[in-house]
Amino acid sequence: MTTQDTVHELVAQLEYPMFIVTVAAEGDRAGCLVGFATQCSIEPPRFLVCLSRENRTFRVSLHAEVIVVHLVPEQAADLAELFGGCTGDEVDKFARCEWSPGPGGTPVLERCGNWFAGRILERVPCGDHWAVLLEPFAGASDTTRPFTFHRAQRITPGHPA
Repeated sequence: MTTQDTVHELVAQLEYPMFIVTVAAEGDRAGCLVGFATQCSIEPPRFLVCLSRENRTFRVSLHAEVIVVHLVPEQAADLAELFGGCTGDEVDKFARCEWSPGPGGTPVLERCGNWFAGRILERVPCGDHWAVLLEPFAGASDTTRPFTFHRAQRITPGHPA
């Protein structure tokens, strides 16, 4: 077994929450399901979101100043399917769900009670994804349980991997 195979096997065992990120820039908005995301600093608070460079959300984010990160609720499999299984190049995802304008006009999804907005501090290429470093500045929290990675693996991506 190669080292790459070993890493893929180990990572496949991880169970972590899924996020939907939304962006708005230059009169456009986009959003996608994200599995690569993590807190990366306690003080000051920082969060890292990785976006596929193939994704429309990535392209819109290049002109954005804010990203809203939503923790997908356990009972929102349909929302995860919408933002993970459809591409914004073909579908207006926001016409298919309830949302309201949040910080900087960035969409906040009504069904996601756990979310925060972050100012984009840096963008760094990381293989087939770009890491986007965020400085959280607004948000909301509730007690819903998250939709997890292993459930999301059943979603066929709306764009090439």
